Amino acid sequence: MIAGIRDAAHAVEAATVMRLLPNRPRLLALGEPTHGEDRLLDVRNALFRQLVEQEGYRTIAIESDCMAGLLVDDYVTSGVGDLDEVMARGFSHQWGAFPGNRELVRWMRAYNDGRPASAQLRFAGFDGPLEITHAASPRHALTALHAYLTTRADAELLPCAADTLDDLLGGDEQWTNPAAMTDPSASVGRTPEAARLRLIADDLVTLLDAQLPQLVAASTPEEWDRARLYGRTATGLLRYHAAMADPSPSRMARLLALRDAMMAANLLAVAERGTALVNAHNSHLQRDRSTMRMGGQPVRWWSAGAIVSTHLGREYAFLATAVGTIRHQGVDTPPPDTVEGLLYALPQERHLVDAHRLAATLATTTPPARVSPWFGYAPLDPTHLADIDGIVFVRDARSELREQPA
Repeated sequence: MIAGIRDAAHAVEAATVMRLLPNRPRLLALGEPTHGEDRLLDVRNALFRQLVEQEGYRTIAIESDCMAGLLVDDYVTSGVGDLDEVMARGFSHQWGAFPGNRELVRWMRAYNDGRPASAQLRFAGFDGPLEITHAASPRHALTALHAYLTTRADAELLPCAADTLDDLLGGDEQWTNPAAMTDPSASVGRTPEAARLRLIADDLVTLLDAQLPQLVAASTPEEWDRARLYGRTATGLLRYHAAMADPSPSRMARLLALRDAMMAANLLAVAERGTALVNAHNSHLQRDRSTMRMGGQPVRWWSAGAIVSTHLGREYAFLATAVGTIRHQGVDTPPPDTVEGLLYALPQERHLVDAHRLAATLATTTPPARVSPWFGYAPLDPTHLADIDGIVFVRDARSELREQPA
Protein backbone atom coordinates (compact mmCIF):
# COMPACT_ATOMS: atom_id res chain seq x y z
CA MET A 1 0.00 0.00 0.00
CA ILE A 2 2.81 2.43 0.90
CA ALA A 3 4.38 1.92 -2.53
CA GLY A 4 1.08 2.77 -4.22
CA ILE A 5 0.71 5.89 -2.11
CA ARG A 6 4.29 6.90 -2.86
CA ASP A 7 3.60 6.52 -6.59
CA ALA A 8 0.61 8.86 -6.26
CA ALA A 9 2.67 11.65 -4.62
CA HIS A 10 4.46 14.35 -6.63
CA ALA A 11 6.10 17.73 -6.13
CA VAL A 12 3.77 20.66 -5.41
CA GLU A 13 4.36 22.54 -8.66
CA ALA A 14 2.22 24.09 -11.37
CA ALA A 15 3.41 21.57 -13.96
CA THR A 16 2.40 18.58 -11.83
CA VAL A 17 -0.99 20.16 -11.12
CA MET A 18 -1.63 20.49 -14.84
CA ARG A 19 -0.54 16.90 -15.51
CA LEU A 20 -2.96 15.74 -12.84
CA LEU A 21 -5.96 17.40 -14.48
CA PRO A 22 -7.71 16.34 -17.72
CA ASN A 23 -7.75 19.94 -18.97
CA ARG A 24 -6.77 23.45 -17.94
CA PRO A 25 -9.75 24.49 -15.77
CA ARG A 26 -11.23 27.96 -15.83
CA LEU A 27 -11.48 27.90 -12.02
CA LEU A 28 -8.72 26.08 -10.14
CA ALA A 29 -9.57 25.94 -6.44
CA LEU A 30 -7.17 25.22 -3.59
CA GLY A 31 -8.87 24.49 -0.29
CA GLU A 32 -7.41 24.56 3.20
CA PRO A 33 -8.41 22.64 6.36
CA THR A 34 -7.84 25.61 8.68
CA HIS A 35 -7.27 29.34 8.31
CA GLY A 36 -4.25 31.52 8.88
CA GLU A 37 -1.41 29.00 9.16
CA ASP A 38 1.84 30.50 7.87
CA ARG A 39 3.18 27.45 6.07
CA LEU A 40 -0.11 26.66 4.34
CA LEU A 41 -0.31 30.24 3.07
CA ASP A 42 3.32 30.08 1.91
CA VAL A 43 2.59 26.87 -0.03
CA ARG A 44 -0.49 28.52 -1.55
CA ASN A 45 1.45 31.63 -2.54
CA ALA A 46 4.27 29.67 -4.17
CA LEU A 47 1.86 27.47 -6.14
CA PHE A 48 -0.35 30.38 -7.21
CA ARG A 49 2.68 32.35 -8.32
CA GLN A 50 3.77 29.47 -10.56
CA LEU A 51 0.27 29.03 -11.97
CA VAL A 52 0.10 32.74 -12.82
CA GLU A 53 3.56 32.88 -14.38
CA GLN A 54 3.52 29.52 -16.16
CA GLU A 55 -0.14 28.84 -16.89
CA GLY A 56 -1.50 32.35 -17.37
CA TYR A 57 -4.13 32.49 -14.63
CA ARG A 58 -5.38 36.07 -14.36
CA THR A 59 -7.44 36.38 -11.15
CA ILE A 60 -6.83 35.27 -7.58
CA ALA A 61 -10.07 34.95 -5.60
CA ILE A 62 -10.01 34.64 -1.81
CA GLU A 63 -12.63 33.73 0.82
CA SER A 64 -13.12 37.35 1.83
CA ASP A 65 -15.68 40.16 1.54
CA CYS A 66 -16.46 40.75 -2.15
CA MET A 67 -17.12 44.45 -1.60
CA ALA A 68 -14.03 45.12 0.52
CA GLY A 69 -11.99 43.18 -2.04
CA LEU A 70 -12.53 45.99 -4.55
CA LEU A 71 -10.00 48.02 -2.52
CA VAL A 72 -7.44 45.25 -2.92
CA ASP A 73 -8.12 44.96 -6.64
CA ASP A 74 -7.66 48.72 -7.10
CA TYR A 75 -4.36 48.51 -5.23
CA VAL A 76 -2.87 45.56 -7.11
CA THR A 77 -3.92 46.88 -10.52
CA SER A 78 -3.18 50.60 -10.16
CA GLY A 79 -1.37 51.14 -6.86
CA VAL A 80 -4.29 53.14 -5.42
CA GLY A 81 -4.04 53.31 -1.64
CA ASP A 82 -1.49 52.27 0.94
CA LEU A 83 -0.64 48.61 1.57
CA ASP A 84 -1.27 48.88 5.32
CA GLU A 85 -4.68 50.45 4.75
CA VAL A 86 -5.57 47.95 2.04
CA MET A 87 -4.75 45.02 4.29
CA ALA A 88 -6.77 46.54 7.13
CA ARG A 89 -9.86 47.48 5.09
CA GLY A 90 -9.74 45.19 2.07
CA PHE A 91 -10.25 41.86 3.84
CA SER A 92 -12.94 40.43 6.09
CA HIS A 93 -12.53 37.90 8.93
CA GLN A 94 -9.25 39.66 9.89
CA TRP A 95 -7.55 37.83 6.99
CA GLY A 96 -5.56 41.00 6.28
CA ALA A 97 -3.51 40.43 9.43
CA PHE A 98 -2.05 37.18 8.10
CA PRO A 99 1.53 37.69 6.78
CA GLY A 100 0.87 35.25 3.92
CA ASN A 101 -2.03 37.34 2.64
CA ARG A 102 0.02 40.51 2.89
CA GLU A 103 2.80 38.88 0.90
CA LEU A 104 0.31 37.73 -1.73
CA VAL A 105 -1.02 41.28 -2.21
CA ARG A 106 2.50 42.74 -2.24
CA TRP A 107 3.57 40.25 -4.90
CA MET A 108 0.46 40.86 -7.03
CA ARG A 109 1.17 44.60 -7.03
CA ALA A 110 4.80 43.98 -8.00
CA TYR A 111 3.72 41.57 -10.75
CA ASN A 112 1.33 44.13 -12.26
CA ASP A 113 3.70 47.08 -12.10
CA GLY A 114 4.40 48.20 -15.67
CA ARG A 115 2.06 45.70 -17.30
CA PRO A 116 -0.83 46.80 -19.54
CA ALA A 117 -4.30 46.37 -18.06
CA SER A 118 -5.03 43.42 -20.37
CA ALA A 119 -2.11 41.46 -18.91
CA GLN A 120 -2.61 42.35 -15.26
CA LEU A 121 -3.45 39.99 -12.44
CA ARG A 122 -6.74 40.77 -10.70
CA PHE A 123 -7.89 40.22 -7.12
CA ALA A 124 -11.39 39.27 -6.01
CA GLY A 125 -13.04 38.57 -2.70
CA PHE A 126 -15.82 36.07 -3.32
CA ASP A 127 -17.43 35.78 0.12
CA GLY A 128 -20.40 37.93 1.02
CA PRO A 129 -19.94 40.85 3.45
CA LEU A 130 -20.50 38.42 6.32
CA GLU A 131 -18.70 37.89 9.60
CA ILE A 132 -19.09 35.27 12.32
CA THR A 133 -20.56 37.92 14.59
CA HIS A 134 -22.82 39.73 12.12
CA ALA A 135 -23.83 40.42 8.55
CA ALA A 136 -23.21 43.80 6.94
CA SER A 137 -25.88 46.37 6.23
CA PRO A 138 -27.06 46.22 2.59
CA ARG A 139 -26.56 50.00 2.39
CA HIS A 140 -23.23 50.04 0.51
CA ALA A 141 -24.25 47.62 -2.20
CA LEU A 142 -27.81 48.91 -2.57
CA THR A 143 -26.93 52.60 -2.76
CA ALA A 144 -24.01 51.91 -5.13
CA LEU A 145 -26.32 50.00 -7.47
CA HIS A 146 -28.94 52.76 -7.29
CA ALA A 147 -26.31 55.43 -8.04
CA TYR A 148 -25.03 53.44 -11.03
CA LEU A 149 -28.54 53.11 -12.50
CA THR A 150 -29.43 56.73 -11.76
CA THR A 151 -26.73 57.96 -14.15
CA ARG A 152 -27.29 55.38 -16.91
CA ALA A 153 -30.82 53.93 -16.89
CA ASP A 154 -34.10 55.59 -17.84
CA ALA A 155 -34.95 57.62 -14.73
CA GLU A 156 -38.69 56.85 -14.82
CA LEU A 157 -37.95 53.13 -14.43
CA LEU A 158 -36.15 53.44 -11.10
CA PRO A 159 -38.41 52.08 -8.31
CA CYS A 160 -37.58 54.83 -5.81
CA ALA A 161 -35.40 57.83 -5.08
CA ALA A 162 -32.14 57.67 -3.15
CA ASP A 163 -33.62 59.34 -0.07
CA THR A 164 -36.33 56.67 0.08
CA LEU A 165 -33.62 54.03 0.21
CA ASP A 166 -31.91 55.92 3.00
CA ASP A 167 -35.11 56.15 5.03
CA LEU A 168 -35.87 52.45 4.63
CA LEU A 169 -32.34 51.38 5.52
CA GLY A 170 -32.27 53.36 8.77
CA GLY A 171 -29.19 53.07 10.96
CA ASP A 172 -26.58 50.49 9.99
CA GLU A 173 -26.22 49.38 13.61
CA GLN A 174 -29.62 47.68 13.49
CA TRP A 175 -28.43 45.52 10.58
CA THR A 176 -25.09 44.62 12.17
CA ASN A 177 -26.46 43.86 15.65
CA PRO A 178 -24.39 40.81 16.80
CA ALA A 179 -27.31 39.54 18.91
CA ALA A 180 -29.12 38.66 15.67
CA MET A 181 -26.68 35.83 14.94
CA THR A 182 -28.16 33.75 17.74
CA ASP A 183 -31.49 35.46 18.41
CA PRO A 184 -33.86 35.71 15.41
CA SER A 185 -36.00 38.25 17.25
CA ALA A 186 -33.04 40.67 17.26
CA SER A 187 -32.86 40.70 13.46
CA VAL A 188 -34.50 43.39 11.31
CA GLY A 189 -34.47 41.09 8.30
CA ARG A 190 -38.25 40.63 8.19
CA THR A 191 -39.49 44.07 9.15
CA PRO A 192 -41.83 45.87 6.71
CA GLU A 193 -38.91 48.12 5.74
CA ALA A 194 -36.68 45.13 4.98
CA ALA A 195 -39.44 43.48 2.96
CA ARG A 196 -39.84 46.63 0.85
CA LEU A 197 -36.06 46.86 0.39
CA ARG A 198 -36.02 43.31 -0.98
CA LEU A 199 -38.61 44.29 -3.59
CA ILE A 200 -36.68 47.43 -4.51
CA ALA A 201 -33.42 45.46 -4.79
CA ASP A 202 -35.15 42.96 -7.06
CA ASP A 203 -36.46 45.79 -9.24
CA LEU A 204 -33.02 47.38 -9.46
CA VAL A 205 -31.36 44.08 -10.44
CA THR A 206 -34.08 43.47 -13.01
CA LEU A 207 -33.21 46.84 -14.57
CA LEU A 208 -29.68 45.54 -15.18
CA ASP A 209 -31.19 42.94 -17.50
CA ALA A 210 -34.02 45.03 -18.90
CA GLN A 211 -31.69 47.85 -19.97
CA LEU A 212 -28.64 45.73 -20.72
CA PRO A 213 -27.79 47.23 -24.16
CA GLN A 214 -28.09 50.79 -22.86
CA LEU A 215 -26.15 50.13 -19.66
CA VAL A 216 -23.30 48.24 -21.32
CA ALA A 217 -22.93 50.96 -23.94
CA ALA A 218 -22.75 53.62 -21.23
CA SER A 219 -20.29 51.73 -19.00
CA THR A 220 -16.72 50.52 -19.02
CA PRO A 221 -16.38 46.74 -18.57
CA GLU A 222 -15.19 47.43 -15.02
CA GLU A 223 -18.22 49.59 -14.20
CA TRP A 224 -20.56 46.93 -15.56
CA ASP A 225 -18.88 44.14 -13.58
CA ARG A 226 -19.13 46.18 -10.39
CA ALA A 227 -22.78 47.03 -10.97
CA ARG A 228 -23.58 43.34 -11.24
CA LEU A 229 -21.57 42.71 -8.06
CA TYR A 230 -23.56 45.40 -6.25
CA GLY A 231 -26.78 43.72 -7.39
CA ARG A 232 -25.72 40.22 -6.29
CA THR A 233 -24.53 41.54 -2.94
CA ALA A 234 -27.60 43.69 -2.20
CA THR A 235 -30.07 40.89 -2.94
CA GLY A 236 -27.89 38.29 -1.22
CA LEU A 237 -27.54 40.33 1.96
CA LEU A 238 -31.27 41.04 2.14
CA ARG A 239 -32.02 37.31 1.76
CA TYR A 240 -29.44 36.55 4.46
CA HIS A 241 -30.91 39.07 6.88
CA ALA A 242 -34.39 37.63 6.28
CA ALA A 243 -33.03 34.17 7.11
CA MET A 244 -31.44 35.55 10.28
CA ALA A 245 -34.95 36.50 11.44
CA ASP A 246 -36.22 32.96 10.84
CA PRO A 247 -37.00 31.20 14.16
CA SER A 248 -37.41 27.73 12.61
CA PRO A 249 -35.03 24.78 13.28
CA SER A 250 -33.69 25.08 9.71
CA ARG A 251 -32.36 28.60 10.34
CA MET A 252 -28.63 27.76 10.49
CA ALA A 253 -28.78 25.40 7.52
CA ARG A 254 -30.46 28.14 5.52
CA LEU A 255 -27.84 30.73 6.53
CA LEU A 256 -24.95 28.44 5.58
CA ALA A 257 -26.59 27.59 2.27
CA LEU A 258 -27.26 31.24 1.45
CA ARG A 259 -23.65 32.18 2.21
CA ASP A 260 -22.28 29.53 -0.13
CA ALA A 261 -24.82 30.43 -2.81
CA MET A 262 -23.49 34.01 -2.66
CA MET A 263 -19.95 32.66 -2.93
CA ALA A 264 -20.90 30.53 -5.93
CA ALA A 265 -22.53 33.45 -7.75
CA ASN A 266 -19.40 35.54 -7.25
CA LEU A 267 -17.14 32.72 -8.47
CA LEU A 268 -19.24 32.21 -11.59
CA ALA A 269 -18.95 35.94 -12.30
CA VAL A 270 -15.17 35.72 -11.87
CA ALA A 271 -15.11 32.76 -14.27
CA GLU A 272 -16.92 34.83 -16.91
CA ARG A 273 -13.96 37.22 -16.83
CA GLY A 274 -11.36 34.50 -17.44
CA THR A 275 -9.24 31.95 -15.65
CA ALA A 276 -8.95 32.24 -11.89
CA LEU A 277 -7.28 30.67 -8.87
CA VAL A 278 -9.49 30.28 -5.82
CA ASN A 279 -8.55 29.86 -2.14
CA ALA A 280 -10.96 29.12 0.71
CA HIS A 281 -11.71 26.49 3.32
CA ASN A 282 -12.08 22.98 1.92
CA SER A 283 -15.71 22.95 3.09
CA HIS A 284 -16.55 25.85 0.74
CA LEU A 285 -14.83 24.35 -2.31
CA GLN A 286 -15.52 20.60 -2.17
CA ARG A 287 -17.91 18.89 -4.54
CA ASP A 288 -19.58 16.86 -1.80
CA ARG A 289 -22.24 18.24 0.52
CA SER A 290 -20.69 20.06 3.47
CA THR A 291 -21.52 19.21 7.06
CA MET A 292 -20.79 20.60 10.49
CA ARG A 293 -22.23 20.37 13.99
CA MET A 294 -23.88 23.42 15.49
CA GLY A 295 -25.55 23.32 18.87
CA GLY A 296 -24.87 19.60 19.00
CA GLN A 297 -26.86 19.00 15.81
CA PRO A 298 -25.55 18.16 12.32
CA VAL A 299 -26.12 20.82 9.66
CA ARG A 300 -25.77 20.06 5.93
CA TRP A 301 -25.63 22.34 2.90
CA TRP A 302 -24.25 22.45 -0.64
CA SER A 303 -20.95 24.31 -0.84
CA ALA A 304 -19.97 26.96 -3.37
CA GLY A 305 -17.65 24.42 -4.98
CA ALA A 306 -20.46 21.90 -5.40
CA ILE A 307 -22.67 24.55 -7.03
CA VAL A 308 -19.92 25.88 -9.30
CA SER A 309 -18.80 22.39 -10.28
CA THR A 310 -22.36 21.57 -11.33
CA HIS A 311 -22.39 24.66 -13.55
CA LEU A 312 -18.88 24.37 -15.00
CA GLY A 313 -18.17 20.64 -15.06
CA ARG A 314 -14.55 20.06 -16.04
CA GLU A 315 -13.94 23.79 -16.08
CA TYR A 316 -13.80 23.55 -12.27
CA ALA A 317 -11.01 21.71 -10.45
CA PHE A 318 -10.55 21.23 -6.72
CA LEU A 319 -7.34 20.59 -4.83
CA ALA A 320 -7.88 19.94 -1.11
CA THR A 321 -5.11 20.76 1.35
CA ALA A 322 -4.51 18.25 4.14
CA VAL A 323 -2.10 18.66 7.03
CA GLY A 324 -0.18 16.34 9.31
CA THR A 325 0.33 18.42 12.43
CA ILE A 326 -0.67 21.81 13.84
CA ARG A 327 1.21 21.28 17.07
CA HIS A 328 0.64 24.73 18.55
CA GLN A 329 -3.10 23.97 18.42
CA GLY A 330 -2.77 20.48 19.89
CA VAL A 331 -3.04 18.66 16.55
CA ASP A 332 -0.22 16.13 16.81
CA THR A 333 0.97 13.27 14.60
CA PRO A 334 -2.05 11.74 12.83
CA PRO A 335 -3.11 8.13 13.50
CA PRO A 336 -1.23 5.96 10.97
CA ASP A 337 -4.37 4.40 9.47
CA THR A 338 -6.00 7.74 8.51
CA VAL A 339 -5.41 9.40 5.13
CA GLU A 340 -3.28 12.06 6.86
CA GLY A 341 -1.35 9.33 8.70
CA LEU A 342 -0.61 7.42 5.51
CA LEU A 343 0.63 10.59 3.80
CA TYR A 344 2.57 11.62 6.90
CA ALA A 345 4.63 8.43 6.54
CA LEU A 346 6.10 9.73 3.27
CA PRO A 347 9.49 11.41 3.72
CA GLN A 348 8.99 14.79 2.01
CA GLU A 349 7.56 17.85 3.74
CA ARG A 350 4.87 18.39 1.12
CA HIS A 351 3.28 16.48 -1.74
CA LEU A 352 0.73 16.87 -4.48
CA VAL A 353 -1.21 13.63 -4.33
CA ASP A 354 -3.29 12.18 -7.15
CA ALA A 355 -6.53 11.74 -5.19
CA HIS A 356 -8.12 9.38 -7.71
CA ARG A 357 -5.07 7.13 -7.68
CA LEU A 358 -4.97 7.28 -3.89
CA ALA A 359 -8.65 6.30 -3.76
CA ALA A 360 -7.95 3.33 -6.03
CA THR A 361 -5.04 2.26 -3.81
CA LEU A 362 -7.29 2.40 -0.75
CA ALA A 363 -10.31 0.87 -2.49
CA THR A 364 -10.31 -2.30 -0.40
CA THR A 365 -9.69 -0.53 2.92
CA THR A 366 -11.55 2.70 3.65
CA PRO A 367 -9.44 4.62 6.17
CA PRO A 368 -11.16 5.94 9.27
CA ALA A 369 -11.74 9.67 9.45
CA ARG A 370 -9.26 11.57 11.59
CA VAL A 371 -10.78 13.24 14.64
CA SER A 372 -9.59 16.78 15.36
CA PRO A 373 -8.91 17.83 18.96
CA TRP A 374 -9.24 21.48 17.87
CA PHE A 375 -12.42 23.02 16.48
CA GLY A 376 -10.48 25.21 14.03
CA TYR A 377 -9.16 22.30 11.97
CA ALA A 378 -11.26 20.02 9.75
CA PRO A 379 -9.54 16.75 8.75
CA LEU A 380 -9.97 15.29 5.28
CA ASP A 381 -13.07 13.14 4.85
CA PRO A 382 -11.82 9.86 3.29
CA THR A 383 -15.20 9.29 1.62
CA HIS A 384 -14.61 12.42 -0.50
CA LEU A 385 -11.45 11.20 -2.24
CA ALA A 386 -13.21 10.25 -5.48
CA ASP A 387 -14.50 13.84 -5.89
CA ILE A 388 -11.18 15.57 -5.23
CA ASP A 389 -8.79 16.21 -8.12
CA GLY A 390 -5.68 16.37 -5.95
CA ILE A 391 -4.46 16.71 -2.38
CA VAL A 392 -1.78 19.17 -1.34
CA PHE A 393 -0.36 17.55 1.77
CA VAL A 394 1.80 19.52 4.22
CA ARG A 395 3.40 17.53 7.05
CA ASP A 396 3.60 20.37 9.56
CA ALA A 397 1.54 23.55 9.42
CA ARG A 398 4.13 25.71 11.14
CA SER A 399 7.90 25.67 10.92
CA GLU A 400 10.20 27.02 13.63
CA LEU A 401 11.23 29.85 11.32
CA ARG A 402 8.63 31.11 8.90
CA GLU A 403 9.56 30.40 5.29
CA GLN A 404 10.52 33.40 3.20
CA PRO A 405 8.65 33.94 -0.06
CA ALA A 406 10.53 33.08 -3.20
